[in-house]
Amino acid sequence: MLNIHSITVNYGETEILKNLSLKIQAGEVVSLIGPNGAGKTTLMRAISGVLPLQSGSVEIDNDDLATMSISDRARLLAVVPQARRLPPEYSVRQAVLMGRTPYLGWLGNLSKHDYDRANWALERTQISEFAERRVDKLSGGEQQLVLVARALAQDSPVVLLDEPTAHLDLRHQATILDLVHDLARERGLAVLMSLHDLNLVSLFSDNIALLGEGRILAFGSPNEVLSPKYLSDVYQVPLDILPHPYRDVPLVLLNGHDD
Repeated sequence: MLNIHSITVNYGETEILKNLSLKIQAGEVVSLIGPNGAGKTTLMRAISGVLPLQSGSVEIDNDDLATMSISDRARLLAVVPQARRLPPEYSVRQAVLMGRTPYLGWLGNLSKHDYDRANWALERTQISEFAERRVDKLSGGEQQLVLVARALAQDSPVVLLDEPTAHLDLRHQATILDLVHDLARERGLAVLMSLHDLNLVSLFSDNIALLGEGRILAFGSPNEVLSPKYLSDVYQVPLDILPHPYRDVPLVLLNGHDD
C-alpha cells in the first residue's frame, strides 16, 4: 500500500501541495486528474523523492521512503516518467535491464534472475521482437513501452506513471493501460497514474483523485468523481457526462457552443 500522509511541497516560497493525503491499496489503479498547474507532476516527483517534502511522509507498507537509501527506495517504487529519457545507444534489452539496478551488488554483475525478469517484462509489454534494436530506432510509442518494461523489471510493489499515454496513438494507449490494469490485479501492484484524457481515466481506473490548487478535491470511483458537480468547476468548461454505451462508467463530453 502507498500511503501519502499530509504532505506539503513548495517551489521556492510558493506552496504547491498543501497538506495532501492519499492512500492506494495493493491491486488498485488510481488515476490522478486535474487541470494544468494543479500539481499532478509535483505530486509524482514528491512521492518518488525528486522533490523534498516540507512536511508529511510517503510510506509503502508502513516504511517511510525518506529514511531509505536510493536503492532500497527503488526496490519499492518504480517510475515511468513523462519525458522519455533512454540512452540512445542502448538496445531495448539493455534499457529494460536498467530496472534491475537496485538489486545489483557492488560489482554490478547481472544474474540469470535479472535476465529472466527483464525477459518477462519484454514479453508482457510485447516488445521482445525488437529486444536487440537500439532504442533511438524505435517509435515514440515503442519507447514508452520500453519505459514501462523497465519499470516492470524493477519488481516494485508500487508503480507511478506520469502521463504514460501522452503523444501515443490509440493502439499504444490501449496496450499500455490494459497492461497496467492487468498487472495491478495479477501482481497486487499499487498504481498511481496521471492522465489528461478523462475517458481513458474512466475506463482504466478503480478510483480517481481529482487534484486542484494543491489539494485532493474528490476521491472515489469513476462514477463518483467524473460528474458535473466536480469537473465543471475545476476545469472551468461546460461538460456533459453520459453513460458509456458498453461499460458501466461515465463518458465525458465537452459541451461546445454553437456560434
